[in-house]
Amino acid sequence: MNVLITGISGFVGSYLAELLLEKGIDVHGSIRWRSKRDNIAHLGDKIHLHECDIRDASSIRKTIFESKPRYIFHLAAQSFVYTSWAAPGETLMTNIQGQLNVLETMRDIEWDCRCLVIGSSEEYGKVREDELPITEENPLRPMSPYGVSKVTQDLLAYQYHESFGIDLVRTRAFNHTGPRRGEVFVASNFARQIAEIEARKREPLIMVGNLEAQRDFSDVRDVVKAYLLAIEKCESGEVYNICSGKSVRIQELLDRLLDMADVTVEVKQDPSRMRPSDVMVLRGSAEKFKRATGWKPEIPFEQTLRDLLEFWRERV
Repeated sequence: MNVLITGISGFVGSYLAELLLEKGIDVHGSIRWRSKRDNIAHLGDKIHLHECDIRDASSIRKTIFESKPRYIFHLAAQSFVYTSWAAPGETLMTNIQGQLNVLETMRDIEWDCRCLVIGSSEEYGKVREDELPITEENPLRPMSPYGVSKVTQDLLAYQYHESFGIDLVRTRAFNHTGPRRGEVFVASNFARQIAEIEARKREPLIMVGNLEAQRDFSDVRDVVKAYLLAIEKCESGEVYNICSGKSVRIQELLDRLLDMADVTVEVKQDPSRMRPSDVMVLRGSAEKFKRATGWKPEIPFEQTLRDLLEFWRERV
């Protein structure tokens, strides 16, 4: 069985590729010519790479028709919320046009093909205290250009399923982290700063943004297992939350990492790390998804953070 992972060289794509290879699945991946390939270098010739820009309709069409996948995991996106404030046009173009190009191509496919559309908890945005935990029925009130782009991807997928019968499953994954996570993301950024301080490559000062926000974290290795279960078992056209069901204050996340550190540091807020508007609390319910698949997160958050810190220690 062939599968296609768009954005295979990214954080999640690389872990998903590993999981699929372990199961004996033939893995194809789309990659932009200028993308870094560090995350998939260890996979060598075990995967089939296709140079592709998802914003180019002819490019993604060529990739899909060459790989003839049974499943498409559409991961390629501009996925950093902070960047979406600096480059809203690029974020909207990449995420929305990329999704549209995949869906339009699927209208012409003559073999059985199902797509997993990767949404985000950022779609929910402004959540009131009495709306927690967040279910799939919560209103969508995105608070960033990134959130708006993911809502649009989500609803485009719904519309194409209803209008054209496209076989797809929609997911809204909450925060996930682990080794290989890009340093712009909060847990990975803290871990890298700590590793650099331990190695005496920076002053014992950690720069932070909003430490009061609360997020629902899972380990990326649990999330990719969820993605495979979703595309195999979930109902076409439906949407499912993927999350731990627990929220962690960013201050607590930092404190846990500092407890693992071999140094004493000062913590200082950096105004440039603050967003124009921020989602204060995200805590989800994955009950619908668990009922459909039997999935549950297995890796403790403490282990995720420890593995992430060791990842950066090795590189620093």
